Amino acid sequence: MWLAISVLLISFFVALLCIGWLAHSHVARLALDEPNARSLHSIPVPRTGGIGLLIGIAAGWALIAPQLPWFFWAALALLIAISLIDDLRGLSAALRMIIHLCAALLLVRALPELQESLVLSVVAIFLIGWMCNLYNFMDGSDGLAGGMAVSGFLVYAVAAWLSGSMQFALLNLAVAAAAAGFLVHNFHPARIFLGDAGAVPLGFLASTFGIIGWLQHDWAWWFPILVFSPFIVDASMTLARRLLSGARVWEAHRDHYYQRLVQMGLGHRGTALAEYGLMVTCGIVALWTASLENRLQLAVLIAVGVLYAGLILVIQRHWRKRQHIHA
Repeated sequence: MWLAISVLLISFFVALLCIGWLAHSHVARLALDEPNARSLHSIPVPRTGGIGLLIGIAAGWALIAPQLPWFFWAALALLIAISLIDDLRGLSAALRMIIHLCAALLLVRALPELQESLVLSVVAIFLIGWMCNLYNFMDGSDGLAGGMAVSGFLVYAVAAWLSGSMQFALLNLAVAAAAAGFLVHNFHPARIFLGDAGAVPLGFLASTFGIIGWLQHDWAWWFPILVFSPFIVDASMTLARRLLSGARVWEAHRDHYYQRLVQMGLGHRGTALAEYGLMVTCGIVALWTASLENRLQLAVLIAVGVLYAGLILVIQRHWRKRQHIHA
């Protein structure tokens, strides 16, 4: 218990203090998110928050001293390095995707259970690469990505603790606590953004820890998908919609459902609070559903799918009305 409290406090306060310094120091000028036609903010904002977040996570993990394969550390280091370069100088979407998939391949090498099946390996590489980009896509509104990290990794920690995987629970707790420290500075009005250096590693950890938890029987395959479904559904459905419309999916845009909520008048604060409610609900439902028998689990997952379909239809309907009014 004392170790868990120490990890929580260390990760939170180290991230809080580091990010506070990064937001107001000369380092902030190295990577500024300049507003453009696709942005939801109107003034330049530093995008160096991910650096402080990672330092907070590292501080918490140092107390745990986890025994993780070096392939895991290599993959994480590769993603952090390429994401920092992208924040500072900018890289092409194609190059970023190649590096993300290479990191996913390294992670698969770290998990022998996945190597026993070519299908599982390919699916894992695709999912990890998608989550790295997905988290980056969804980091476009104040407090959104930080809130998903707090909720998602905290639910991971609770589920791992209930399954008896104490060290794994602490690893996830450190991420959630560091994300909470970031959220203090990122909630509307945001003083700092994650940047690629924060968003991409968070997506990597969300997918990687989800797979690890499944492999060591802490939860079912659907559990991490449901926990992070607020991000997964939004980003995946937006990608599908843009593909069908013939849009250039690699270009920045304001077509995500959360972006539409902001533009329809809910604002950054209202959108974040609404998304938090959805995130917490999904986490609680995931923990509860895990205790049910398989047939009831399937029924709950179908019900959640219907709920998401309804939410998407409602947002689409109001968006069309708004477009008609402003036409």
